[in-house]
Amino acid sequence: MIGPQRRHPGELEAGVLAVLWAGNRGLTPGDIQHALGGDLARTTVNTILSRLYEKGVVVRTRVGRAFAYAPAQEAQDAPGLAARRMRSELEKEEDRQTVLARFVSGLSEDDEQLLRSLLSEGQGGADGDGAADLDGAGEAR
Repeated sequence: MIGPQRRHPGELEAGVLAVLWAGNRGLTPGDIQHALGGDLARTTVNTILSRLYEKGVVVRTRVGRAFAYAPAQEAQDAPGLAARRMRSELEKEEDRQTVLARFVSGLSEDDEQLLRSLLSEGQGGADGDGAADLDGAGEAR
């Protein structure tokens, strides 16, 4: 007999975040459980929300005896969350230059050009103002 199919890692968190992103107000665990179709136990929804709160991905406010949850400012959408995860991973490493150089060297040519453009716009140019100076292979110089 085959047991229930296991979900991919992060699938439940992604579902909860999708509900929070779609809402225009803080949602209680019951609201989220209902929006997800009621298939998850309330305790499971609470556990997911607690983990997201501990990671700083959601904020919460007291509503009666429960909490209402909303996305944290820097995780208001999927791109914001991805950027937050990238920063979190970078902060774990002591050798940030090597990590960034290897990240950039793995980018496609189009993504590297997009990154150069964003750095130029956001930093007023990539020469001497704190922005990374990249060679043609995407390595930091």
